[in-house]
Amino acid sequence: MSNDRIALITGSNRGIGLEAAKQLSDQGVKVILSGRDKAKLEAVQATWNGEVAPIDIIELDITKAEDRARAAQKIAEQYGRLDILVNNAGVIVEGEWGQNNSETVSQEDLNTTFSINVFAQIGLTQDLLPLLKKSKAGRIVNVSSILGSLAVNADQNSGWSAVKPFAYNASKAALNMFTVSLSQSLADTGIKVNSAHPGWVKTDLGTSAAPMDVTEGARTVVELALIDSDGPNGQFIHLGEEQPW
Repeated sequence: MSNDRIALITGSNRGIGLEAAKQLSDQGVKVILSGRDKAKLEAVQATWNGEVAPIDIIELDITKAEDRARAAQKIAEQYGRLDILVNNAGVIVEGEWGQNNSETVSQEDLNTTFSINVFAQIGLTQDLLPLLKKSKAGRIVNVSSILGSLAVNADQNSGWSAVKPFAYNASKAALNMFTVSLSQSLADTGIKVNSAHPGWVKTDLGTSAAPMDVTEGARTVVELALIDSDGPNGQFIHLGEEQPW
């Protein structure tokens, strides 16, 4: 595959998104950084230490339809296509990870979580699909979590059995369903769609208690963004291994 690929990564001013951008740039990918805070994106761009400097930054709040449309228009006008979309932006708003709050989770937390982790991801992907279809080998990576696995959640002997913040887990399960459905819808195109479980990573979201550093945490995202034509499609992957839905 040629090294002139163009990638948009959401939430790429920090954490896994930023590290994925750096690792993709080291592979010659032309990265567009995006996030809600333009000043933070500009600071990242100014101190960049990846192989290929970002070709652009886009101020993008994925929950705002006007921001998504503006991003699609800018990419269309300046680059004519998009080769890689990494849906990385996401939140947890429920506080403690080690809880089962299905009896008490608020409508506000559900609405906020699904708005960012599901509805906005779908909206952005749909807005950018015309550009991805212009790529010779489009790649969509939905950054999910093993906490979105129904099989893992149902297994009371799993190491994750106590980690049930309902809104977050349910939102990642919904994002996984989007991966499955979209991959099948695009089966007759060159676009591959996969979910990535990065692992439990030391980020603002994962906290300092996580066992994996951000360099390792970005690996799965980067590998799925760069897969060849014989790579996985419509799968849930962690470090090369398929995960249970």
